[in-house]
Amino acid sequence: MTYDKNVSPVGWYLVSYLLRFVELDDKDKNNDNARFLSWENSILVRAADQDEAYEKGVKMAHAATEPYQGGSAGVPVQWELVGVTEVLPIYEEPGDGAEIAWTERAPRLLKNLKKMVRPKGSFRQ
Repeated sequence: MTYDKNVSPVGWYLVSYLLRFVELDDKDKNNDNARFLSWENSILVRAADQDEAYEKGVKMAHAATEPYQGGSAGVPVQWELVGVTEVLPIYEEPGDGAEIAWTERAPRLLKNLKKMVRPKGSFRQ
């Protein structure tokens, strides 16, 4: 059997997608130079390959984009899907301790690496 780093041997993929927050009546909502609050969400998707994972991820992301009335003024707002940012194969069955993603980082001084580490309890928002 041939190994392909783009194919999950366990049928799971991490799909990340970007949503932006828009006020539906904002005249600048389609201005490429306007600033928008955004969220990048990552979800697990079971799929046969990256293309299927992408399609399932888009479908699931669209589920979070229904317009609604926001704030006390009831302003028409919506989280709008900008697009998919990553489709990464998972190489182990999901479970405690399973590695589902990794990022290679450029070499840094040890003192700067230590600054990246956050203590327990600091992850709450």
